[in-house]
Amino acid sequence: MDKHVQVGVVLGSASDLDKVKPLFGVLDEFEVGYELAVISAHRTPELLDEYARSVSSRGVKIIIAAAGLSAALPGVLASLADIPVIGIPISAGTLDGIDALLSISQMPPGVPVACVGIDSAKNAGLLAVRILSLTDRSLAEKLAGYKQAMAGKVAEAMRNLKEEGYPIWDF
Repeated sequence: MDKHVQVGVVLGSASDLDKVKPLFGVLDEFEVGYELAVISAHRTPELLDEYARSVSSRGVKIIIAAAGLSAALPGVLASLADIPVIGIPISAGTLDGIDALLSISQMPPGVPVACVGIDSAKNAGLLAVRILSLTDRSLAEKLAGYKQAMAGKVAEAMRNLKEEGYPIWDF
């Protein structure tokens, strides 16, 4: 698969980088090209506007936006760009991410934003891969293998518990 940029990852603050690193691992594992930008919806609105309006012409197919507190970033991106936006609420401040979760998940009609759990960067990456796999057979095959491997780990854990003497359901 060509590793051209398909996912734009936008952080509201560079301090969010550690919380989104699992996202990069997923995109790397599936060989999905991405770019990273740090753009504040409140502090750099002109830059955000420029970024959002240029993504489609640059081949970006999905934006993943991570933001804490008021978490306006994913919604503003979704209002400006006509591609899917996945929001990652980041734990921060007094409410530890609940405010960001509510801000991202409660968008007004006509401005859809997919929302994963607080600090759930890995799921954001996997959701992006699932969306991209709808039109990329190679990616769909990798995703199927990933899901099989996860199921295999669960089955192995059950076998190990059974060997330890726990009364495990016989599967």
